[in-house]
This record gives sequence, structure tokens and C-alpha cells, in this order.
Amino acid sequence: MYRRLLIITLGIVAVSIPAAATGSSQAPNVTLTGVVGPGFTISLRNADGSTVTHLDPGTYDISVTDNAIEHNFHLSGPGVEQATDVEGTGPVSWTVTFTDGTYRFVCDPHAASMRGTFTVGNVPPPPPPPGKLSGKVTTRTITLMNGGSRVRSVAENTYKVTVTDSSKTQNFHLTGPGVNKKTGVAAKTRKTWTLSLKPGKYTYRSDKNRRLKRTFTVTAKTS
Repeated sequence: MYRRLLIITLGIVAVSIPAAATGSSQAPNVTLTGVVGPGFTISLRNADGSTVTHLDPGTYDISVTDNAIEHNFHLSGPGVEQATDVEGTGPVSWTVTFTDGTYRFVCDPHAASMRGTFTVGNVPPPPPPPGKLSGKVTTRTITLMNGGSRVRSVAENTYKVTVTDSSKTQNFHLTGPGVNKKTGVAAKTRKTWTLSLKPGKYTYRSDKNRRLKRTFTVTAKTS
């Protein structure tokens, strides 16, 4: 009987001991590995060796190895600003907290070529790249092409419109919602316009010849 009571009592005591006293603790931070040099290379990798492109928000340990006196490893983004010395080498460790946003790592002396970026959490997707349209006007014709087809309808977007005006008696004049761009009449020229085309009707024409006139529509983005 006494032995049974002793077992029950010990069981109750074991259950009542706080978790901290039993040695359990929060899971360790994920470690990312950064390396710069000795050549013109810089990288940030996950524990499995893959390149860091996207992370969940949270606290991370960053283990950086700087292998060259002409390079450094500079990590920056929302709430984070850490860098090794350009003249120094060796291992450096940081503990950082990443939040939603875009982060970058660069070698400051060679930022044009030694750089990388990654996103954290919910980041809006980048805008679509500009579309490309090509316009042309001659003494007898006027066109606006999308690839190999004449433009009749395009989706709302930003477009690079390259216009070749090969006539000294005509011009290329594009108008529509928020747009009014034209070449000169008296000279041959080539122009490139970056335009935000909104939903609606657009017209391209020559101001000197009413026959040289066409229209197209821009449709709204679909959700």
C-alpha cells in the first residue's frame, strides 16, 4: 500500500514540474549561410544548400564567411542593417528578425555585379514587364503592331511604343485616355515612348492626312 502511494505521489510531482525545469526549450532559430569571395561571388543559402529566394517571417541566425579583404557582405531590408568590414575577413554571426518585405545582400564595393535579393512573407508580386508596340508612318501608310499583328485590342499595362516616322510630310500622333504623344511633321525620326495605357479607345493618325487614321481599344485588367 505504501509503495503504491509513493508511486502516485511521484507521478503527481513529475506532472507538476514546469516545462522549463525539465530542460525543454523553444526550437532553435533556422541558420542561413552567407559567403562572399574569395572571387567575385556572393551568396546566401538555406541549410540544405539551396539559394535563399523566399522566407517566412521570423528570427534567423546568419552565419557569414567573408573570404576577401576587397569585399564585404551587406544585408539590408525592413528592420535589418548588417555588414562585414571591407578590409576584414573571417566568420561573423548575426541574429536578425525578418518581416514582410524584400531584402538584399550586396558587396558594397562591387554592388553592380555582386548582389542578390529575396522576399519574406506576403509580398505583392512585381508588376508585369512593359509590353512592346511598334508604330510606323510613311507618306501613304500608318500602322501600330504588336509582334506581327496590327493592334486592335491590348490589355491595360505599361507599354514601350517605338515609332518610326519615315516621312517629312506626315507624323505619328497617338491619343487616348491620359496619352497625347506625337512626332514632328517636318523631319524623319525614331521615338520610343513608355506609356501607361488605360482602358478605353485610342487613336493613332497623321495630323496632315485624315486618311491615315486607325483606332484600337485597351481592355481593363482581369482580377
